[in-house]
Amino acid sequence: MLELLDITAGYGRGAPVVKGATLTVAPGESVGLLGPSGCGKSTLARVAALLHRPEAGTVTLDGERVTGWRHRAPRAQRTAIGVVFQQPRLSADPRLRLSDLIAEPLRAGGRRDEVTDRVGELARTVGLTDDLLGRRPHEVSDGQLQRACLARALVLRPRWLVCDEMTAMLDASTTAALVTVVEEYRSAQGAGLLAVGHDRVLLERWCDRTVRWPEIAEAV
Repeated sequence: MLELLDITAGYGRGAPVVKGATLTVAPGESVGLLGPSGCGKSTLARVAALLHRPEAGTVTLDGERVTGWRHRAPRAQRTAIGVVFQQPRLSADPRLRLSDLIAEPLRAGGRRDEVTDRVGELARTVGLTDDLLGRRPHEVSDGQLQRACLARALVLRPRWLVCDEMTAMLDASTTAALVTVVEEYRSAQGAGLLAVGHDRVLLERWCDRTVRWPEIAEAV
């Protein structure tokens, strides 16, 4: 279970962006979090992905309370979660070829022997050809780069996925392709999914259930 209980979070002093938010995702479940831009849903997604420490509240992952965020989180918890952000160009190192971008988590975890096979497997899964793998972010489209970012999120076979507006910048065909990849992965691995967005139709078609932002948090 991924459980966020009474989460309050923000950035520095002043009013919090998120106040009193509670949300749960069961193993194998897909949950859509629907809300308008600026409501705080992306901040909550970052808390769920262990990338942002909340000011109050608790996060429980697979029965264990989370006490560290980012590099301070235990490796077992960090690697249990794969994340895909809205803007791939802000989450990709512009110096890396796409093959190296996908392989980043493997190399960081000392699993270099898996790089060739795993990168090749995931490239085929997300629809990246060999010639694209040799290019850098500025040499590919947003859709191609987001395919690489999704492959990177899946490379360690996470038990949980957080997709924060993953398809917001993509055309309909690329959106459909990437949602299909996520759903096939979830079906095969039994992974839980938190999909954040403002497209009600997409989330309701994609997810087992969709919750609206006012239902899970206090007004701020």
